[in-house]
Amino acid sequence: MINFEGCGAGTVRPVRYKISVQVLAAQDSFFLARRPRKDSPHTTLAYQRDLAGVNALLASALQVDVTELDVRDLTGANLRMAFGVFADTHAKSSVLRAWSTWNQFLTFCVAEDLLAGNPMGAVARPKTPPLVPKPLRGEDTPEQLLSAAAEGARKGRDPWPERDVLVLALGLVAGLRSAEMRTLTLASIVGRPGEQRLHVRGKGNRDRSIPIESPMERIITAYLESCRRRFPQGRFDRDSSLLRDRHGEPIGRGGLEYLVKSCFRWAGLHDRVPTGANLHALRHTFATRLAEDGASASEIMALLGHASLATSQNYIEATARERRAAVAANRTYRALNAMES
Repeated sequence: MINFEGCGAGTVRPVRYKISVQVLAAQDSFFLARRPRKDSPHTTLAYQRDLAGVNALLASALQVDVTELDVRDLTGANLRMAFGVFADTHAKSSVLRAWSTWNQFLTFCVAEDLLAGNPMGAVARPKTPPLVPKPLRGEDTPEQLLSAAAEGARKGRDPWPERDVLVLALGLVAGLRSAEMRTLTLASIVGRPGEQRLHVRGKGNRDRSIPIESPMERIITAYLESCRRRFPQGRFDRDSSLLRDRHGEPIGRGGLEYLVKSCFRWAGLHDRVPTGANLHALRHTFATRLAEDGASASEIMALLGHASLATSQNYIEATARERRAAVAANRTYRALNAMES
């Protein structure tokens, strides 16, 4: 808040002073200010969980209700205490994400003159854990998966092989994340036949363009024809969602995850999926194969929409380590070791 005091003939001087603002109200304003960024619902929920989790710890330590927390309670000492307790019950990656969320929120508070400075500088930030790629195991697993899906291996209540193949292909040959798949519309497919590409709105609202080769064009065409057969009264304008559920509505996050998981199961390949990867294993397989085929870090970065070149470089380094391990496992090396001893 700004109060103006006279400071000479015809002039005024702004004087800033501290005001009492509830933390929850400040956080509501923080999310309101982020609306132009068009965060995904998943991102917004993650931010809300991160803020709420630390709010509860602060309120407990200060012996007040969460609704009574004031921005003046957000001191370095209080936040260090809260994050210390938070770290005891959460994985390192979760602590890092929460630290980033609170850093953004408190930077907003400083910009709004609610705080004189950002106290997160007094809270230790966990080191970013290195990316460990989790591609599908087995050299020909992607091909087996696609072949099983095309043959209608998923014997669910309402088989839809054209959609199954498209979803798998969007991960395996385009490297899309779950949220990126779900936000695709018919307008996302641009260009003339034979020169088409996917326009993708990625993480952090970063746009990228992914070339579509003729096999992928045929998969998309077959899927769209199946949509028109299934939903003859459905909307198919440029703003319509590309991926749909069995009712013709835009597919949800849970539905997409279940679709991919059941494809692995029906194809008999569920044991080749790294723990915790599921749909993301398709994207990691795409990136890993790019690295194996000689793509540079900058090419991988452009195709996958990474924010950092270091993230893309991880795939190249992981591939190099695997190649060295494969060479070291050669039986001839064991013979050479025996000769030296």
